[in-house]
Amino acid sequence: MDPIRSEFVPDASLTREEMESLQREVAAAATWADVFDFDPGSIGAGGDLATDGDARQATLPPESPLPLVAGVDQAFLDDRAVSVVVVRRGDEIVERAHAVTDLEIPYIPGLLAFREGGPILAAFAELESEPDLVVFDGSGRIHYRQAGLATHIGVTLDVPSVGVAKGLLCGTPDDVVDGRPEGWRTPIRADDDVENAEPGETIGHALQSKQYDSRPIVNPIYVSPGHRVAVDTGTDLVERLCDGYKLPEPTRLADAYADEVKRNVASGG
Repeated sequence: MDPIRSEFVPDASLTREEMESLQREVAAAATWADVFDFDPGSIGAGGDLATDGDARQATLPPESPLPLVAGVDQAFLDDRAVSVVVVRRGDEIVERAHAVTDLEIPYIPGLLAFREGGPILAAFAELESEPDLVVFDGSGRIHYRQAGLATHIGVTLDVPSVGVAKGLLCGTPDDVVDGRPEGWRTPIRADDDVENAEPGETIGHALQSKQYDSRPIVNPIYVSPGHRVAVDTGTDLVERLCDGYKLPEPTRLADAYADEVKRNVASGG
């Protein structure tokens, strides 16, 4: 799977000012509306179609295949990135791809795509499938220039994408997020740290995807659209993909595969 918008491929040799300028161009090219061919109700819960009559009930005809959902994650070995993509259809893994590449720059808050985006695209280059949805371990619109990893790579590949982050980079939640019950969510609003957004515009959600009733200790995740997915839809999809776990199944599988590849590389396999 190769880039569609090659002009947006992250270049670690750019200056910081050039990187930020490119991010603004990426955000301007992003689509934060539902532009995809699959039924959202067909996502999650092992790929089972919703049958409870709620608003997410699938309308796919019986012969239609379930969508391909990919998870992206990385592990690190010395100055190398182990980047992986795991693709599922329902609860079946149909393809795994990886790449081991050198890291060219250190981590800089807000510029993650320029450190990790090239290695991730190298993994996608090994992929034969064309996913219908990609879930990234990183932010989308919840980003200083609304161009986090999920947006940058989603636009570059022109694929529907969602970002799932473990911490909040910017923006302001409507409510205190600590100790919330499973299933709770609150909007993340654009604040002064977010460029080119209307003040108070919803750019994502804090989602309490898992919790313990007796003693709340699990922090929420932060979900934001990357490309071709609306804000509310992105959070709905991620919630369905979590299916009782804190993190969505696509990135959980990708995390496990990245660790597997890292062990093999470290051992010379």
